[in-house]
Amino acid sequence: MKYIFLFFTSLIFAQQTQYVDFKTVSGQLTLDPKQRSVAGAVAYDFEILKTTDTISLDAKNMEFSNVKINNKEVIFLNTTKQLKIIKNFEKGQNHLTFNYTVKPKQALYFIDIEGSEVQIWTQGQGRYTSNWFPSFDDVNEKVIFNIGITYDAAYQVVSNGILKEKKANGNSVHWQYEMEKPMSSYLLMLAIGKYDKKEFKAKSKIPLEYYLENKDSNRFEYTYRYSKRIFDFLEKEIGVKYPWKIYRQIPVRDFLYAGMENTTATLFATRYVVDSIGFEDRNYTNVDAHELAHHWFGDLITAESSTHHWLQEGFATYYAALAEREIFGDDYFYSKLYDTAQQIKFASRTDPNPVLNAKASSLTFYEKGAWALFVLHESIGDKAFKKAVKSYLNKYAYQNVNTQNFFDEIKKVSDFDLDKFQKTWLESTAFDTAAANELLSKNKTIQLRLEVDKLKKIPLAEKEVFLKKTLDSDVYYTVKVAVIDQIENEKYEAKKPFLLTALQSNNMQLRQAVANSLTKIPEDFRTAYETLLDDKSYQTQEIALYWLWRNFPDHRAEYLDKSKNWIGFNDYNLRTLWLSLALSTQNYSENPEVLISELIAFSSTKYEATTRQNALEKLIAFKIINDQVLSNLVSSTTHHMWQFSKFGRDTIRVLLKNPEMRASFERILPNLNPDEQFQLNRLLKE
Repeated sequence: MKYIFLFFTSLIFAQQTQYVDFKTVSGQLTLDPKQRSVAGAVAYDFEILKTTDTISLDAKNMEFSNVKINNKEVIFLNTTKQLKIIKNFEKGQNHLTFNYTVKPKQALYFIDIEGSEVQIWTQGQGRYTSNWFPSFDDVNEKVIFNIGITYDAAYQVVSNGILKEKKANGNSVHWQYEMEKPMSSYLLMLAIGKYDKKEFKAKSKIPLEYYLENKDSNRFEYTYRYSKRIFDFLEKEIGVKYPWKIYRQIPVRDFLYAGMENTTATLFATRYVVDSIGFEDRNYTNVDAHELAHHWFGDLITAESSTHHWLQEGFATYYAALAEREIFGDDYFYSKLYDTAQQIKFASRTDPNPVLNAKASSLTFYEKGAWALFVLHESIGDKAFKKAVKSYLNKYAYQNVNTQNFFDEIKKVSDFDLDKFQKTWLESTAFDTAAANELLSKNKTIQLRLEVDKLKKIPLAEKEVFLKKTLDSDVYYTVKVAVIDQIENEKYEAKKPFLLTALQSNNMQLRQAVANSLTKIPEDFRTAYETLLDDKSYQTQEIALYWLWRNFPDHRAEYLDKSKNWIGFNDYNLRTLWLSLALSTQNYSENPEVLISELIAFSSTKYEATTRQNALEKLIAFKIINDQVLSNLVSSTTHHMWQFSKFGRDTIRVLLKNPEMRASFERILPNLNPDEQFQLNRLLKE
């Protein structure tokens, strides 16, 4: 092994892609869940475009050995962030090989399942693949990846591309995956778990594979209800055949986001694995369509920099909306656009960054980017828009793009004023409400929605007849929900007829709006409100159970008896609520210790972060706190999901204001693991 500790490179003032073109990579990997480590043998083929003295791979906290160029050992530098190969490189083809080991701090996660199983998955975007595989943080370096993984035979193993070989070796299996086309490194993925798989074929004959954990096989229809339909629709709507050889979808536990469009394999959060009731509250349809659309807009063509990120997120958001329009209809489509317009307009008052800004918010990149495309689509017409998009995708396939590249294709099919469009929709922080409303008003539902919203500041007596007529009509439910939202702060007697009318409807969302709007429930409305407990909606049931329990102490046992077998979503929202309410109801439980143990168990590492947070919130809110609860709370601060770890830190900060709680935290400190001790010590010292 040779090392050099001098840092010199001719690449310091230029992107490496100007000097070197990495073509293909083969990685043969072994993962150790006990050590939480990855070991690999890697081979890159690359071409030197201009003479240089250094080439680099991004590689975080890795150890390297047997580093060779064209089978000869070379001098290399491991900066802990990069592997740098030092050599007088001349123009031509080269072959780089090496071995590496790493314990990834992020981007690859080992999720323990009840102590006996593990799930392993990766997330490259925003966290970078270079934490677990030596690759490129620069999205402009596109490579053909071929990954082989050796792992326990009891597990399914998935990576990008076609499965070329599956070979058993004792208790292990080697899975060899191959890509045919190049992609950016952030799209490289692994997913390992105990899954069932169902296989289908798209109309275009592309193989479709849908995965679920073994225990969730009965949720397949509700989770993937529209998946094949979405695939077939997007291929037709975009006008360019799906650009890869296969498409897979895999739910993973404690995922960082809703979903991720790794090339040929979307990973998504288990919150979207639903049954027939859960489907009504949080179905996978939008995420499904969004991540699939990225396989064209993001995977096939990739924005050259964050400034042009809307070319990925705006497009994926817009095409997901078009897919939902195909499934749920025009009223759904226009209502969603209307709602996002209100969000963007409100945010624009304080948001300083427009769409064409690397620091733009997610709302701006996603929703305003989608709105810009909607405006453009409507302005130049469907035929011209589709022709431009098709040309854009074909021309820049497997390359990087910027906004001007897209505009160049628009100019070929239309004389639309793109300069004005860019200034209004991409460079301004303001939202053109007048133009937006004009486009939305093509839909009759939105026409009525605009009339309702204009009445917000009008006294109820002056608009009562119109609002009542709207509630009694057959208009799309979003308009009726807007009516209920508008009267939320009115006196009960004045709004009671509206609430009763809404409850008499069969629309789940409208009835849920009533549940949300009335936290103080009068006795004469109790019977009507109680009907919400029977709605086929875990979200509505959770809201209704809590507020009925709060408002009517004399009926608590009745409500608890009715809901004692409720579970809810896969985060156990109804079960954790029931346990906390049962424990807080005097003389209800004959054996409260059993209930306490169950609720505390939900806050432990045995469950996903959403379940743990549900349980911890209820334990603390209802003051069911002991050393185990505090230990589980501290454990949350070390979790890889930033939302959950932030919840843990913020909650501990509040509890530490109580001297007794501070003493309790100090008492449990010695029994925590080193990472937990570090986090708690830091909070104690604040």
